[in-house]
Amino acid sequence: MKDHIKEIEAAIERYIPQEKVAEQQLVDAVRYSLNLKGKRVRPSLTLAFAELCGGSVDAAMPFACAVEMVHTYSLIHDDLPCMDDDDFRRGQPANHKVFGEDIALLAGDALQSMAYAAMLSDEAVAAVGGARAARAARILAEKSGLLGMVGGQVIDLSMEHQTVGIELVRLMEEKKTANLIEAACMMGCVVAGAEEEKIAAAERYAHAIGLAFQIVDDILDVTSTAEELGKPIGSDVDNEKNTFMSLLGIERCRETVEWLTEEAIDALSVFDGDTKDLADFAVALANRKK
Repeated sequence: MKDHIKEIEAAIERYIPQEKVAEQQLVDAVRYSLNLKGKRVRPSLTLAFAELCGGSVDAAMPFACAVEMVHTYSLIHDDLPCMDDDDFRRGQPANHKVFGEDIALLAGDALQSMAYAAMLSDEAVAAVGGARAARAARILAEKSGLLGMVGGQVIDLSMEHQTVGIELVRLMEEKKTANLIEAACMMGCVVAGAEEEKIAAAERYAHAIGLAFQIVDDILDVTSTAEELGKPIGSDVDNEKNTFMSLLGIERCRETVEWLTEEAIDALSVFDGDTKDLADFAVALANRKK
């Protein structure tokens, strides 16, 4: 895919208050987590699918930023002691270790609100139209909400210290991980005015790479070092979590990643434009080492 990371990061910064405000501690906490250098996978996918469907990067950018804001809020909340209780994120102290649990919680809340403000801003609506902006916002709300990403976290918490089957683990990861990637890809198509067939194909692609992404994460949690990943390893084992690795083992996990990658590439066949970069991206995610 085209490298839009610098553009994404510059655009995100524009949504953060630049002047000193009474809530400066909250602003600093929001900026801290947004500036932790991640892969920017989700916003990059939003822009890639928008371009593939004939849209522009500038018009899709508010929606790409919104996806990254929601993703960042989820990471802040996931790291809290009441959730996964992780002290580090991307090689740096987790938000709550710097600003305290109270401010971290509120920073996540603020990021979620900022996402919808970005998508429904006058600028965003003028660029793509009210109907497309509203649909994109609804997709993000549904994929990240009660029966989506947040619901997946609840399933994850409920499974701790229990033995469950692979189907429940798959359902949990579909919601917790794949759903937000699905939203990112679908939103890119929607704001570009793509046909329903292409929106559905983007969802299938994202579902496949989302699950593959999580399975690779599970593998790396066992096979890598904390220095390589930039975050604690072994927390899944320590918390007695059910994962693809704990239930399938490394060989079956690798086989599953392989066929999921093939599924993702197959889903791209409905698009008219050049999908090589998206296909290569699916392969790169499957082969990543951190």
